Amino acid sequence: MQEKLTQDIVKKITPTDKRQKIKDLVLPGLMLRVEPSGKKTWYIDYKRPNGQRTFHKIGCATILTVMQARDVAQKFLASVKLGIDPIKTEEVKKERLTLNQLISEHYSSWVIDNRRSGKETIAILTRAFKDFMDMPVEEISMLTIEQWRTKKRQVNGLKASSLNRQITALKAAINWAVKREIIAANPMARLERLREEDSETKIRYLSPEERERLYAALDEREIRIQAERDNHNNWLEERKKPVLPDLKQCAFVDYLKPMIIVSLNTGIRRGSLFQLLWSDIDFQEGILTVRPSSEKSSKLIHIPMNETLTKTLTTWKEQTGRNGDELVFPSPITGEVMDNCKRAWGGVLKAANVKKFRWHDMRHDFASQLVMKGVDLNTVRELLGHADMKMTLKYAHLAPKVKRTAVNLLD
Repeated sequence: MQEKLTQDIVKKITPTDKRQKIKDLVLPGLMLRVEPSGKKTWYIDYKRPNGQRTFHKIGCATILTVMQARDVAQKFLASVKLGIDPIKTEEVKKERLTLNQLISEHYSSWVIDNRRSGKETIAILTRAFKDFMDMPVEEISMLTIEQWRTKKRQVNGLKASSLNRQITALKAAINWAVKREIIAANPMARLERLREEDSETKIRYLSPEERERLYAALDEREIRIQAERDNHNNWLEERKKPVLPDLKQCAFVDYLKPMIIVSLNTGIRRGSLFQLLWSDIDFQEGILTVRPSSEKSSKLIHIPMNETLTKTLTTWKEQTGRNGDELVFPSPITGEVMDNCKRAWGGVLKAANVKKFRWHDMRHDFASQLVMKGVDLNTVRELLGHADMKMTLKYAHLAPKVKRTAVNLLD
C-alpha cells in the first residue's frame, strides 16, 4: 500500500487484524508499519551496499512526525548511497545506552534499594515514557520532551503537576547516570517545570452531603458482604462442608472501613497507613505516631486521636487480635504490607456517587476541615508533617472567618 503520508493521515490510519505497511510516495524507502495492537512505527526499506534488501527501524510514530521521519530517512538513505553499511556500524550504535537499558540494567536496583518510593518511581518511568524506551538516552532532547508534554496536556488532558512529577523522575534517573559517568550529559538538564496553577487552585475535600453518602455506602457495603457470607455458608452447610466465620459477629467485615476512618481523622498518607504498626498507637496517651521510615518527608509525626479514631482502632484491634510490631492493616492476601486497595475504594466511591476524589484527597479533607473549624495553619502544618508553611498555605483560603476576626481586632 502506498500513500502520500501526512500527519493527519497517520493519525487516521486504524489497525486491522493484520500488520499494515504503508509506503510514503513523497520519500521512497520510508514506510509506516501499523500493528494490530495499534502501535505505529517508522521504518526505512532499503538495500545494503551488497544488494541485500532489509529494514531499519527509525522510531515510534507517536514521537516522530512525518516530517521528522522523512528527515531521518533522507539522511540515512544518503549515507547508504555513499557506500556506508548501517549494519556494520551497528556495534557502535549499540554502545549508545537506551532508556530501557539505563532503567533495567542500572537505575532500577539502586533506586529500589535507596528510596522508599523506588518501586513507584520505576512504575512511573516505565508507564509514562514507554515510547522512549528504545531511544538512546542522549537523544531524548528538550524539544522531544516538550513536544511529548504538549501532546499529553492537549490530547490526554494531563495536569501540569502530573507531568512535572513524571519528568522529574526521568531527569533524576538521567542525572544519576551522569554522576556515575554512565552517560556524558543530561540533554534535559535545562528543561523548565510547568507552572502548576491547575493544581494549586483546587483543594478537593468532602462536602457534608458527600461525607454522609460515603459513610452510608460503607455501611451498605458491610451489610452486603455479611449477607454474601451468610449465603455462602448456607451453601457450604447444604454440602456438609466447614463454614466460614459469621461476619455479623464482627465489628467490621474487612480493613476498608477502619482504614478510611483513620485516614479522614488523621490525614495520614496512604503509604504510611499501609506501614502503620500497632506499636505506633499509644491508646493510653491517645497518640498515633507516624515513623520517619514510613513517612514521605522522613519526619516523626505525632497525631492526637479523637474519640472516633480511638473507638475505631480499639474495636479493630480487638477484632484482629494483633499487637506490638504487627501491621495494623496487613494485606488480606499476603499478610505483608498492602500494595493498594483501588478496587474496594473505587466501589465505595461509585456507590456513594462521590466523583473525582482520590485516596490522597482524604489528607486534603482532614486539613481542610481543621482550617474551616478555625485551627491555625501552623498546627495544621505540624499535623500533616509539612517541612515548611509554604505547602500548608494552600489551605489558607478556607479560613475567611479567621482572617476577618483577626482584622476586626484592629477596630
